[in-house]
Amino acid sequence: MLSDKIKLTAKDILEKEFKITMRGYKQEEVDKFLDLIIKDYETFHQIIEDLQQENIKLRRQMEETPKTPKQRQPVQPTGTTNFDILQRLSNLEKHVFGSKLYE
Repeated sequence: MLSDKIKLTAKDILEKEFKITMRGYKQEEVDKFLDLIIKDYETFHQIIEDLQQENIKLRRQMEETPKTPKQRQPVQPTGTTNFDILQRLSNLEKHVFGSKLYE
């Protein structure tokens, strides 16, 4: 699962503490930035959870769907009749076999 590969959670980020040094960063700016990261993490986590649930649902639907392909009726071009088809077949035979047909 994807959640096994994610190292940090929103809670991990929230509870992370950094050492303060003399020339360090402004703690308020870091906290604001970490708050944004936490919100994004929570959003990403929710999106991942939703997609995993949808994936499970679609896999179930796929398993329940019959495996046999649907039979399709051949579609004839509009205006084509049996006579037209026979005429074309006759012309094709004449072209392929030529005069051998009538010998």
